[in-house]
Amino acid sequence: MSAAREANRAGGDWLSRALGRAGALPPEELEAAIAAGRVRVEGKVVTKPFAPVTEATRVTVDGVPVSLARVTRALMLHKPQGVVAEGGRDARPSVMDVLLPLLDAGQRRFGWHAVGRLDVDTTGLLLFTNDERLVEHVTSPKTHLAKRYVAKVSEKATDAQLQPLRDGVMLDDGPARPAEARLRGPGMVELTLTEGRNHQVKRMLGAVGLPVLQLHREAVGGLVLDVGAGAVRELSDAEVRQALGFGG
Repeated sequence: MSAAREANRAGGDWLSRALGRAGALPPEELEAAIAAGRVRVEGKVVTKPFAPVTEATRVTVDGVPVSLARVTRALMLHKPQGVVAEGGRDARPSVMDVLLPLLDAGQRRFGWHAVGRLDVDTTGLLLFTNDERLVEHVTSPKTHLAKRYVAKVSEKATDAQLQPLRDGVMLDDGPARPAEARLRGPGMVELTLTEGRNHQVKRMLGAVGLPVLQLHREAVGGLVLDVGAGAVRELSDAEVRQALGFGG
């Protein structure tokens, strides 16, 4: 069994991930700093990024103590259109390409994880966090955390077409959980889901004869997007607890 798995089984973590969560160093510097002997664990130099640690482990970086106690931080980004979930071969910018230049020096020291994903042509609320537990909380089908979308469809859309969505429409991978659905205006459908399958909004609306022309996510749980396109802000502890229902 790997050291990383042993750490997780013991209720702990591995060194590089714990330091990234704590904001000890910018993520791109962490493993090099560990390999260079700049990190001590319980007073001893450790050069392996997967060395097991717990919240109580005494760790220093360049002689400065670092607390590994979990402190959950979260950001909301208003994802613009044309931005992909991950970088790589795609020439289009990724969500991290958009996010990182918006962060201050302190925020850039944390290892940020996207909480779920939005399609390249979907805009709106995308969360990031330093705590993998919040990712699991928001994205898990067991949590039933609501996500609210607004979709542009045909202006001929009727309320009657939305009734199967409220009842639980059948998709190719099984029945969808009943959703809140209403017409917000001509050709504008508001849809609130409590599950998160791939392309679910588009598939549900397509199943009732309403192909999606544009899609925007405006809320997750009780958290409503309140920054402009391409902007970011950090959530308060109260928002994480109350709007997202995450107690850490």
